[in-house]
Amino acid sequence: MSEVTYAPSELRRARYAVAAVFAVHGAVTGSFATRVPWIQDHASVGAGLLGFALAFTAFGAACAMPLASRITHRFGSRAALRGLLVLWTLALVLPSLAPNMVTLCLAMFVYGATAGMADVAMNALGVEVEQRLDRSIMSGLHGMWSAGALIGSAGGTLAAHLGTDARLHHVLAAAALTVLGLLACRWVLDLRPTDDEEAPPRFTLPPRSALLIGAVGFCAVFAEGASLDWSAVYLEDHLGTSAGLAAACTTGFMLTMAVARLVGDAVVNRFGAVRTVRAGGVLAAAGGLLIVVADHPAVAMGGFGMMGLGIAVVVPLCFAAAGHSGPNPSQAIAGVATITYTSGLIAPSLIGGVAQATSLMVSFGVVTVLAFGLVLFAGVLRGGERTSVKVSPPDAAVPGPRS
Repeated sequence: MSEVTYAPSELRRARYAVAAVFAVHGAVTGSFATRVPWIQDHASVGAGLLGFALAFTAFGAACAMPLASRITHRFGSRAALRGLLVLWTLALVLPSLAPNMVTLCLAMFVYGATAGMADVAMNALGVEVEQRLDRSIMSGLHGMWSAGALIGSAGGTLAAHLGTDARLHHVLAAAALTVLGLLACRWVLDLRPTDDEEAPPRFTLPPRSALLIGAVGFCAVFAEGASLDWSAVYLEDHLGTSAGLAAACTTGFMLTMAVARLVGDAVVNRFGAVRTVRAGGVLAAAGGLLIVVADHPAVAMGGFGMMGLGIAVVVPLCFAAAGHSGPNPSQAIAGVATITYTSGLIAPSLIGGVAQATSLMVSFGVVTVLAFGLVLFAGVLRGGERTSVKVSPPDAAVPGPRS
């Protein structure tokens, strides 16, 4: 990308704008997730076929994410993000329109593809803003995603409680989120490649650095996916709690992660990425041990809370490290995102398989081991240390490229 000097006021505005984009992206996810039961009934599919259809989300994302860097190179960061975000918000409508299994699989593929491309574009822009500010902001950006997901979930829960048709709900939500996304994209950085910068390939294997960083993200996302999908089951089936208390554990885990991400940048700026992830790995592993040995719901809920605190900032730091690790942030971020999406896909099913063969306690023993992997492998994030970028003084604003 071209080297452009920005005034501090422009960078602050760009930071808030990309934070709003993260919130919009999360709100789409939350709006969809709460209406999955309605979509399942509308498409007339059982639990097994629904799981198969939902897998097309990750498949679509993995196929499409490498294209994001090429689209950004062709159109510039602002126009690319604007277009990809609009495709993602509008794709929210597709699953609720699917009348059968085949169309649902196709809808989930498109839904995942647009989600993945927008994800790569917004994370790449977040990294660019972080480099220019020369301080950590990625944890807070992902915290905004979590906050958006919670808001979208709340809206979906209300719509479901009122018995609103998911097609109407998603059309209205998509329209509102599209407008909000377009407004936010007006103030993100408009970065363009230099004249001698080659266009990235349409499809390529992730660079080695992305594979190593992605392995750290894999451990965190595996623990996150396992906790989100199985924490309620663990409390209800293994510890005999009520359904309400089990659901509260899952909600508490989500809130813990959201809050930790929103305040995580201060910790990262104070202690650095490597020490933060190592400390988080210790906390997450300790939480996993509490879950495994828990004989009372309060102990297990405390363990899940510690797990959420420990892993909350890992994925944002992995994206930041990937974006700092080479000349093409989008390409490296796409590689890391592909690995983390894969982890999120296989975690719930693998936990279920291990539980079927042994027990849920053993399954969360596996999660604990992977959480401790953060302690062992956090050093690979050291290669993505931020470098200072010159910022013009407040009264000497030098505008960047305009669309």
